[in-house]
Amino acid sequence: MKSTPASQPLDAAELQRQFFERMGGPQQFQHLFEHLPGVYFFVKDRQSRMICASQPFWQHLGANSEEDIIGRTDDDFFPQHAADHFKTDDQQVMTTGQPLIGRVELWYNEQRVLDWFVTNKHPVRDTQGEIIGVMGIVRSYEGQRRTMQPMSLINSTVDFIREHHQEKLTVEELAERAGLSPRQLHRKFREVFGLSVQEFLVKTRIQAASDTLLNSDLSIAEIANDFGFCDQSAFTQLFRKHMGLTPRRFRIRYGTP
Repeated sequence: MKSTPASQPLDAAELQRQFFERMGGPQQFQHLFEHLPGVYFFVKDRQSRMICASQPFWQHLGANSEEDIIGRTDDDFFPQHAADHFKTDDQQVMTTGQPLIGRVELWYNEQRVLDWFVTNKHPVRDTQGEIIGVMGIVRSYEGQRRTMQPMSLINSTVDFIREHHQEKLTVEELAERAGLSPRQLHRKFREVFGLSVQEFLVKTRIQAASDTLLNSDLSIAEIANDFGFCDQSAFTQLFRKHMGLTPRRFRIRYGTP
């Protein structure tokens, strides 16, 4: 005679639901992000106001505690053009319901040194499935460069681009310096940044040039030449592609009167 088990096993969804219910929700998982080098975790509401964040995130913003950032937006911590860019990405995720994966951005850190960040954003839904916010993680290249094997193979190239991005560099030259073929170098960059070497170099120049546009009196033609673009027309075309504005409109909108 077959014995009947004392209780039937729960299906996966019910098991997960009961576990999270006992936790009071899965928010405790955010504590995991406190100990991942170079990783910043955050959650925002529909108005892009900060709701919670890992300690590395709020420390990176210069706050003394998580409470100091709750209810505040990127406008309170970043230059206006950067804050507008972040909020546009937030709204895209919340409007479409589609995650934003592998967005590569370059900004000057607190020491005015160029650093690259890779951002992933996902929509946050309520119990009825309505989107009520956005959550994400931001990875700093400098914070993770010694923890990921693919990075160790391109560290010297990234450092060289950081120091010489204003020069007219070629992929062949960068590959030769790294001791790799151009194809191998492309593959390594895509593993880490999701970009080819050329795309990475152009993005670096555009982001650095945007800072110069706002903090110098140099003409647009001078900036184009200083950052290795063949002429002002090519600079304007690429700048508009990456920043959504021409250099002139960017300077008018975000520059100090």
